[in-house]
Amino acid sequence: MKGSLKDVCIDAADAHALARWWAPVLGYHVREDARPGWTAVPIVPPGGVSGPGLWFNQVPEPKSGKNRVHLDVEGDWRELVAHGATVLRGEGAVPEEDWVVLADPEGNEFCVFAPPAA
Repeated sequence: MKGSLKDVCIDAADAHALARWWAPVLGYHVREDARPGWTAVPIVPPGGVSGPGLWFNQVPEPKSGKNRVHLDVEGDWRELVAHGATVLRGEGAVPEEDWVVLADPEGNEFCVFAPPAA
């Protein structure tokens, strides 16, 4: 059987706030039909760009432990820290690894890689 990746779903204490935080990080936008009362908020790539959507699902329980799945993004990790991310493992912490581990405002871990050289 063959499938294709449609969406990635992330649990959140505040689905709307986390969706609004992640949208500019990925160059996405909150889907136009998202309503204030929704407990699941989608962000999608800009028109003409393919890629999976992300859904932020409001859940009552707090995050506990390390994520079993995480996102890898390319960009300047310093800009993401200025945007509200927290450094979990900084640059050079592990000599053979060239990425930084950050957490979003709700503590979800993600890795940041430098963009490829032009």
